[in-house]
This record gives sequence, C-alpha cells and structure tokens, in this order.
Amino acid sequence: MDKVMLLLLLCLWAETLCLVRGEDPYLFFTWKITYGTISPLGVPQQGILINGEFPGPNINSTGNNNIVINVFNNLDEPFMLTWLGMQHRKNCWQDGTLGTGCPIPPGQNYTYHFQPKDQIGTYFYYPTTAMHKAAGAFGGLRVNSRLLIPVPYADPEDDYTVLIGDWYTKSHTILKKFLDSGRSLGRPEGVLINGKNAKGDGTDEPLFTMKPGKTYKYRICNVGLKNSLNLRIQGHPMKLVEMEGSHTVQNTYDSLDVHIGQCYSVLVTADKDAKDYYMIASTRFTKTVLTGKGIVRYTNGKGPASSEIPEAPVGWAWSLNQFRSFRWNLTASAARPNPQGSYKYGQINITRTIKLVNSASKVDGKLRYGLNGVSHIDGETPLKLAEYFGLADKVFKYDIIGDNPPDALDKLTLAPNVVKVTFRTFVEIIFENHEKSIQSYNLDGYSFFPVAIEPGTWTPEKRKNYNLLDTVSRHTIQVFPKSWAAIMLTFDNAGMWNLRSEIAENRYLGQQLYISVESPERSLRDEYNMRDDQLLCGIVKGLPIPKPYS
Repeated sequence: MDKVMLLLLLCLWAETLCLVRGEDPYLFFTWKITYGTISPLGVPQQGILINGEFPGPNINSTGNNNIVINVFNNLDEPFMLTWLGMQHRKNCWQDGTLGTGCPIPPGQNYTYHFQPKDQIGTYFYYPTTAMHKAAGAFGGLRVNSRLLIPVPYADPEDDYTVLIGDWYTKSHTILKKFLDSGRSLGRPEGVLINGKNAKGDGTDEPLFTMKPGKTYKYRICNVGLKNSLNLRIQGHPMKLVEMEGSHTVQNTYDSLDVHIGQCYSVLVTADKDAKDYYMIASTRFTKTVLTGKGIVRYTNGKGPASSEIPEAPVGWAWSLNQFRSFRWNLTASAARPNPQGSYKYGQINITRTIKLVNSASKVDGKLRYGLNGVSHIDGETPLKLAEYFGLADKVFKYDIIGDNPPDALDKLTLAPNVVKVTFRTFVEIIFENHEKSIQSYNLDGYSFFPVAIEPGTWTPEKRKNYNLLDTVSRHTIQVFPKSWAAIMLTFDNAGMWNLRSEIAENRYLGQQLYISVESPERSLRDEYNMRDDQLLCGIVKGLPIPKPYS
C-alpha cells in the first residue's frame, strides 16, 4: 500500500470516528525537530527547526478542534514544547513543562493531543527545555471562532501571524553555559519579526502584502527572551480586537507595548498611499534601543518605505496607561474563558490571597532568581507524575512558601516550589516587583483577570482601585519596576500548573513555581487519566500504572 493511499485511509478513519462518536474535528500534524544553520541577523548560528522551518509552522485551528501533533526529536538532547495560553481543560499532561511531564528523549517521538475547549484567540508555542527557545522552534497558534458564534467585526481580507522577539547571535548552548555558570544573558543583539530583520536597502521581500482599501488582521505575539517590545506600522493605526483569547473594546492605537509572552490581534486598513511601509518592533525600558523591521507592501505599491521611522514611547508610565485602556468586550458573543459564570469575577468572594515577590541573589556564587525566597529547581521526576503515582513526598514538599513573603529576600533556597490550592476556590494573587526591571508572568491552564497594576507596594486598601467589571481575561501579565499587579481567578481546572516568569533567564534560573489543584473525587469529570503512551522518567519509570480515575 503506497503512502498516499495510507494517508487517505487514515483521514477517512478519523472522519468516520468523529461521526460515530460525535467528536469535534481532528487536525493532525507530524513535526520533525532538527538542528539547522540560520542567520537571522547575518551571523550563522545553530538553529532548531520544525520540518526545516524557522520560525516553526503556524497552527490554524478552530475552537474545540482536537489538535494532534506527533513530534519527532532528532536533536541530541531532550526536547519539549509548551502551548502558551492553551487551557488544557482537565489535561495538564499535555502542558509541556518539566513539572508535568518528561521531555522527549533524543531519537524518540511523542504525540501531543489537546483541545482548545471553548477558546478562541491568538497564542504561540515554544520549547521549555534548556535554552532551546533562543534557537527557534517557536510558532503561532491561532484558534478561530466556530461558524455559529458571531465575531464582533467583519471578516478581514487576510489573517497574518506576527512573531516579534529579541534575538541573540550566540548559540543556545553558549547561552545555557552562561546561565549555568552564574552569568546573566546580557543584552541581545537585535530584534526579529517572523525570524527576519529588514536591511532597508531595497532588496527586502515583504513580510505581508495588502490590497488597497482592504482590512487585515494581524496577530502579534512577543516570543522573545528578555525584552518588552513596542510594535507599530508606519502611518497605519491599529484597532485592537482581541488579546489572549478575549474580544476587547475596539480602541485604536498608533503603537502597542507587547510584553514577553503576550499576544494581541489588531485590524489594519490599507487606506494610505500605495507603496511599502515598515512594521517596526523596538525594545522598551532599555538604555540602548534595538529595532527590528519588516516590509508591509501594498499589492500595487510603487515606492519604497520611508526612512523616517516613527518613534516609540518613552518610559513605563505610558505603558501602564495603555494597559489601563484595555477593556473586555462584554457584549460580544464568544466562548468565554473560565466558564460557569466566573467571568462575573467582581461578584465572587475571595477565599485566599497569595502574595508573590520576586528577587535575585547569588547561591554558591551563581546567579539565581526566586519567588518568596525559593528558587525552583526541576528534578528527574516531574512533579505531576510523582503526585499521580502517590510518590509526591519522595520528590517535593507542598507549600514551602507561605501566602506572604518573608521580610528578608536576600537569600534564596533551592527546591521544587509547589503551592497547593483547593479545587474551585476563587483566589487573588499579588505580584510585587521590588526590582528595577520589568517582569512578565504566565499561568498555564488558566485565563485570569488582571484587576490592577500600580506603582509601589500592595496593601488590602488597594482593592478599592481594582477594575471589577471589564478587565480583559488573559494568561500573561506584566509587572513594572517597583510596582505590583493583582490578578483573580477560579482554580476550576484540576492538575499541576506552571506559574512562571516569561523572561527566559529568570525562568531558567528559578523564578517559577507549580500550583497543584487536586480534585478530591479523583474523577474523570474533573481530570483526565495519564495516557497509556505517557513518557515516564525518574523514580516512576518502570512502576505499575496507578488505578485510573473513573
């Protein structure tokens, strides 16, 4: 049987299975992870490619699709992918972090299977092992609304993914050695847009094309390692319509600050002179501003882009005010994040407040980052596997940090950092940043409500300033220097979930923790069983599989 016939039979089988079981549609992908030489800033370096591509393939899905990705690791080291912003309802096994599962060993494969249940929006994926993100293997992940659910704007002429990020010309192995030796990564060498930076000498091919008079959707994500970025398009205002899975009030902006891990969708209309224009991404809150450019070309364009680049805003107060202008579109019909009515978050009583303060210190002469005095370390046995096999006490201790940080944070303890949260409780988390640099935090498995960001330190009296009506539900929040941010959410998704700094250096050196949300019933209603093909490692390798949930 030839390969074409086999593929046709597999597709027919999948469609038949969906009809018989009444399941949502399936999307199948096969990805081969390899090394390859790339030169995005003109310096040859070792990249990590997916099916030979840098950046990786764009996943174009629809809400409730089953996404099945068979990943073959052809590297000489373990590899793992995470799907930033995917809520993985009842299914942290597919989260792709070292605390929830084992990485794919060299020469082996693993099939990720997840479903963006009741989700829409703009997301991306990236590797969580070593410093692989510094070499590529990231890409866009979009979840379109189902046809029966109206979208609060007209269908665009086309839909573009824009991956912006700072970039180092040093290899990912050298950067990892820097961190392992106790050094910081230092300053990146440039900024890329979809893996490129326009030379501006007239030879650049366009990243995007637009027909005169048409409106286009641009999905913008900051996939970088260290720097917040400001994005703008010469002469073209951007109408914000969605961020990280939520439709927004449609304000118009000349530029957007996009912090590490964050995603925005904007509409841009081609109503200017027919020529080329620069899309610009530049670093924010840095002494030396690094800039990346890409060409946006009108299809009937007859002129180069102007060399006059619009300036980015200065200072973080501007960025804070922009954050305050974001509002949730409460009238839009959509699959809302956090169902069961928790979008009415201002009417729910807080059952617990957890305050997290980040700090940096030297441990045995090496740089480490932490939360509440603990710098997280990953062991050979993933935390979720240890918990599932009933061996948690042999791998980690719950709640080694309290709900409030100690007075002194000049010393860090190295340990697995796991916080236990009661299932279906409504919790307030405060991120307090005493440092001079900006922070950016993501919580896997959830969307949350960022109700406030303010300068200074947090006190209970600050709650009177919260937006308890229409803050935008999202998965990543920035915390400005010497400031705090407050988020609220219902922990209704059972599993082991990673709360981490999206700044790669900070995450790698310990500024993260895991939140254990266990269902007391141990029921399939609340959480899926471990799959039969789950990779096992550490102390659970070779052990009998625990009795499954029912």
